[in-house]
Amino acid sequence: MMAIRRARPGDAAAIAAVHVAAWRSAYAGILREQYLANLSEIRLGAFYQRAILDRQGGHAVFVATAPDAAGGSPVVGFASGGRARRPGLAEGEVETLYVLDDYRERGCGRRMMRAMAAHLRAIGCHSALAWVLEANPSRFFYHHLGGHLSMRETIRVGGQPVEQIAMVWNPIDTLLAATAPVQEGRVREGD
Repeated sequence: MMAIRRARPGDAAAIAAVHVAAWRSAYAGILREQYLANLSEIRLGAFYQRAILDRQGGHAVFVATAPDAAGGSPVVGFASGGRARRPGLAEGEVETLYVLDDYRERGCGRRMMRAMAAHLRAIGCHSALAWVLEANPSRFFYHHLGGHLSMRETIRVGGQPVEQIAMVWNPIDTLLAATAPVQEGRVREGD
């Protein structure tokens, strides 16, 4: 059974591996092939090691784990966030949300969004946002959870200009309601 928990420092390398795999899958054809090929699990592992230990601004990292055939529970997805990095759109921010392809559309993303929303509310945030590349097909996931398009801007990723959009939940309770657990035996649309 899939579990969501707070990330530990020892999860950093697994989080980096998920990051690289998810970016290469989700952003193929959106970002330059060379940029995606050069993503470094080692560099990202060091970055996530620091992110897990950094609790400033209410920052938190959560992982999704799932049992495997070898009897382990590897990391299959992760989310991070805290107080919004830029004021004005929302008080809290879901900075990252990535899931391995084999675990998409199984409720993993929704459960991690719920963990992040609960965390953000616990640190006093009454609204939340997530930035997503406009060309990313997963942007509809955020809309399905009740996020409203609030802003669009051009950023550079690997030297390439791309459009990103801000999806906002205001109040944050709309995100908590959209990610509420489903009763046993019922299926939520989109899971």
